[in-house]
Amino acid sequence: MLSNREWLRPWEATNPHGPTSFDFKAQIRSLLRALENNDGIPFVIVYKDEIVGQLNVANILHGSVSSCVIGYWISPEVAGLGITPTAVALAMDYMFKVVGLHRVEIDIRPENEASIRVVEKLGLRYEGLKEKYIHINNDWRDHYVFALTSDEVSSGVLNRWLRNEIPKISYSFRK
Repeated sequence: MLSNREWLRPWEATNPHGPTSFDFKAQIRSLLRALENNDGIPFVIVYKDEIVGQLNVANILHGSVSSCVIGYWISPEVAGLGITPTAVALAMDYMFKVVGLHRVEIDIRPENEASIRVVEKLGLRYEGLKEKYIHINNDWRDHYVFALTSDEVSSGVLNRWLRNEIPKISYSFRK
């Protein structure tokens, strides 16, 4: 991950009241704590026996909300090979079928075209804009909201994508 700092810096969440330096050990401790508390699941993305990215499931809520949020990054060397949509689809299927959640959300900065292409490929529904939602790169940044519910993908997100059964969606933010 450290070799990808410049690639990730425009998208990396920052703490407006904390240190601005990247603390890898603290990040790992936080991810493991979320896993232990059952409110997050960290994954690594592996391609050809190499770690090439990370996918985190966060804010897992059970009960009447039954939802989570997914975030991810991929190394520039393998971006565009279909690895990210595959990883996201697998994680969503896991959350729906194994964890038993009803809704998965992905929040993306409007200028992050690569991530928007991922959710378009998988047919996530555009739900709107969260203004000044996450502090990134020293400022509060807007995010588009995309989501799917388990009802929409009974055969699974990965199966739907691989079978080319993604519904044609017109995103209102696209001109």
